[in-house]
Amino acid sequence: MDPSSAIILWFRKDLRLDDNAALTAAAQSGRPVVCVYVREPETAKIGPLGGAQRWWLHHSLTAFGASLEAAGNRLVLRSGDPVAVLTSLAAETKAKSVFLNRHYERDAEDAEILKALSGQGLEIKRFKGQLLHDPETTRTGSGGAYRVYSPFWKALERSGEPREPVEAPDHILALETLPQSEPLTSWDLLPTAPNWAAEFDELWEPGEAGAHDKLEAFLERPVQTYREDRDFPALDDASSSLSPHLAFGEISPARIWHATRGIHASSNVIHFRKELAWREFCYHLLVEFPDLDRKNWNARFDAFPWTYDEVQFKAWTKGRTGYPIVDAGMRQLWRYGVMHNRVRMITASFMIKDLMIDWRKGEAWFRDTLVDADPASNAANWQWVAGSGADASPFFRVFNPILQGEKFDPQGEYVRRFVPELERLPNKYIHRPFEAPAAVLEKAGILLGETYPRPVVNHAEARDKALAAYAVVTGRGERDEADGPLG
Repeated sequence: MDPSSAIILWFRKDLRLDDNAALTAAAQSGRPVVCVYVREPETAKIGPLGGAQRWWLHHSLTAFGASLEAAGNRLVLRSGDPVAVLTSLAAETKAKSVFLNRHYERDAEDAEILKALSGQGLEIKRFKGQLLHDPETTRTGSGGAYRVYSPFWKALERSGEPREPVEAPDHILALETLPQSEPLTSWDLLPTAPNWAAEFDELWEPGEAGAHDKLEAFLERPVQTYREDRDFPALDDASSSLSPHLAFGEISPARIWHATRGIHASSNVIHFRKELAWREFCYHLLVEFPDLDRKNWNARFDAFPWTYDEVQFKAWTKGRTGYPIVDAGMRQLWRYGVMHNRVRMITASFMIKDLMIDWRKGEAWFRDTLVDADPASNAANWQWVAGSGADASPFFRVFNPILQGEKFDPQGEYVRRFVPELERLPNKYIHRPFEAPAAVLEKAGILLGETYPRPVVNHAEARDKALAAYAVVTGRGERDEADGPLG
């Protein structure tokens, strides 16, 4: 291999300089590096990106391009089939190698692409680092993949600390003549008419710098009360808000893991690390079962009698179900591209078990509207709520949206923020406006069915209907008392 020949460094969901194995290897080679991001055709497995993530990608690529320029290089943007784009770029730059990081949700697609590139005479080097542990290295005693989280976590604990993260290179050698790049604005990633993402930047700063700022802020205080506070959606700073940065590879899980060392809040740090490990578990499931977003992990659910009422589904997507905690979550999602984790479970349970709508409908909606829509976590978590996934919550555990709201938003602060038409209701009725006396509603300026909707379903009746359908599919008779729904 000619030591002066260029390396094409193909970026995907690894838009960072810090702890980036492919980038580090390319920078240390002493050879010029051609940094490229390819906007690929929208195929079933790798796209299309949802609207919220298109917004994020635009700003993430802008930030990453600036970081590369500060390191003496530049990001080249190209559109098209990756084999055609990369072979063309290799011909333009006389590059002999393609370096890239593993992209777990598209292993099969990558295998075909890399085989085709090798056939063009290009040296291929693929690196690890997007997970703490590759799926092939964490196996059961029989050599299979873990399908239950608890033993998976114990296996990670036994394996010792993850590898140390690697610092970003100071300089990335570039070619004297840089290849032409498409203008990012030509990709039309940002919404315009209307600009439904207008408030996203109140909460988010896409890019590597934003990721490290979020991590630093989380480690200053919230991590010390993480276990106790993370379930309460009204607490704005109770979680790390790192998930979209992880989804785009703007920060590595190893960097996050090692940043929690030495913090004197051991039980909270462990709880936070378990969330990182859950993300790992989801990816291990996805590698084992690539159709995780389209097929039931548990094939028994293939016979489940889902229904679909378009009016009810639209009411759910718009936060107009008549159940305040559900509506607050769905409106937070639309406004900021994110939803509190506890409320994600409540809203998902409501769509699946109260409305009896196939979990795949909700997974697709979240994929389109979440800035942190992760192909492994999103699919695995929807299947977890539906009961069809690996180590899933049993279907008969049905979240009561009223009791969940009263338990985790007892003062109604979260509901009042995102469902302002209810802000004058007293706490007693903030999660059950449909039970408020007429005088209370009048004083609060609420007219049910007009200023705020009546419930689209009766929760108790919907729950019984869902459990009856579940019993038919599973052949299960009366439930044990211990199997009662979550309050």
